[in-house]
Amino acid sequence: MADPAFVLSGRPWRSAAYLLTGGLGGAVACALLVLGTAVGGSLALVLVGLPLLAALALAGLPFGALERRRLRWIDPRPAPSPHRAPDRTGLTAWARLRFRERATWWELGYTVLTAFVLCWCDLLVLGFALVVPGALLATPALLATEGEVHVLKTLHIDSYGNAWALALFGAVLLVAFSYPLTAFAGVRAELARFLLVPGDDSSQRRITELTDSRVRLVDAFEAERRRIERDLHDGAQQRLVALSMTLGLARLDAPPGSRLAEQLEVAHREAGQVLTELRELINGIHPQILTDRGLPDAVADAADRSPVPVDVSFDLPGRLPDAVEAAAYFAVCEALANVAKHSGATRATVTGAHDGTHLDVRIHDNGRGGAGRPAGPATDPAHQGGTGLTGLADRVSVVSGTLTVTSPPGGPTLLHIRIPAPATI
Repeated sequence: MADPAFVLSGRPWRSAAYLLTGGLGGAVACALLVLGTAVGGSLALVLVGLPLLAALALAGLPFGALERRRLRWIDPRPAPSPHRAPDRTGLTAWARLRFRERATWWELGYTVLTAFVLCWCDLLVLGFALVVPGALLATPALLATEGEVHVLKTLHIDSYGNAWALALFGAVLLVAFSYPLTAFAGVRAELARFLLVPGDDSSQRRITELTDSRVRLVDAFEAERRRIERDLHDGAQQRLVALSMTLGLARLDAPPGSRLAEQLEVAHREAGQVLTELRELINGIHPQILTDRGLPDAVADAADRSPVPVDVSFDLPGRLPDAVEAAAYFAVCEALANVAKHSGATRATVTGAHDGTHLDVRIHDNGRGGAGRPAGPATDPAHQGGTGLTGLADRVSVVSGTLTVTSPPGGPTLLHIRIPAPATI
C-alpha cells in the first residue's frame, strides 16, 4: 500500500470485490441459517427436524471451502483444506469423520460469525468507501438529466460548477478510501485464514512426522523381535532338543565308567544348560504367554518368577494393542527386577486398569524408598541416575507413555506407568 502505484493497481478493486461477495454471501448464509434453524426446531418435536439440525452443523463445510477460494483474490498464499480424507467410502464414514474433526466446528463458527456480524461490517465499509464517493462522482450526470440534485439527501446542487467540484471531491475520497478499504479486506482475509486454513508451522509438521516415524519403527521393531523369537523357537531350540536327545542315547550306548561316558555326560549336561538359557532368552525377547493370553497372565507369570512375593491385579476390558502390551509387560519386568535388586522390599503389588483411553499400571513395594532424586512428591525419571528408571522411562516413552515415581526416603515406592491405549481389541 506504500507504493505510489497502489491506487492504479487492481488490489483496491479486488478488495472491494472480496468485501462485496463476502457481504452478499454472508447475508445469504444468515437467511439460510435462520430459516434452517426455525424449520428444524419446529419439526424437532416430531423428530423430522433432527436430521436438518444435524445437517446445519455441517453448513460451514461449503462456506469454508468457498472462503478459501475467495482468499486467492487478495492473498496469493495457498489455502489448503484442513479436512482429512475418510479411510472408508460411504456417506456414514464421511459424516462420522467430519463431525469428529475440529476444523468442521471452526468452519461452522466462522460461518455463524460471518452471517451475523462480519458480512454487515463488509457491506458497511464498502458503502462508505464506494457509495459515498460514487454519489459525488455522479453529480454532474444526474444534474444533466434531472436539472437539480440532492446529493446524499443533504446537499442541493443546481449548478454545474458545484456539481463538478463535488465530483472532484468524490474522486479524491475514492482514492483516499481505497487505503482503509484494502486494509480492512486484508484484516478480514487474515481472520479467515486463521480460522479456516491449517497452520503452516514447520516445527509442528516435523513433530508429526517424527511421531509417525516412531510409531512405524516401534511396529517394525516388534515384528522383527517376534520373527527372531519364532526363528529361535522353531529352529535353534528344536535342534538343541534333538542334540540333547542324541547325547542321551549315546550315553546309554557308552560303556559305564569309561572316559567316553564321562565326556558324553558333560556334553549332555552342557546341552541342557544351553537349552535352558536359550528358552530364557526366547522368553525375554517376547514371551509366548503374552501373545497367547495377554498382559494380565503374562505379568502374573513374571510375578511368579520374582524372588520378592508379588500380588497381581488387573482389570482390563480385553486385549490391548500389541505394542502397548509389550511395552507394559517389559516395563513391569524391569520394575520388579529393580525391586528385587535395590529396594529391600518384602512385598510388592502390581495393579492395572484401563479407563477407555489409557492403560494405567502401578507397581508398589514396601522397600526402603529413595529411588532416584526426589523433586517434591514425585520424581522425574529423566534424572534417575544409575537406578534403572531412566531405561524404564525410555521404554514406555517409545509408545508415548509416561512414568511417574513416588519414592520418599524410608518408602514405600510407587511407580505409575500410563500408556495411551484408545481402543481395545
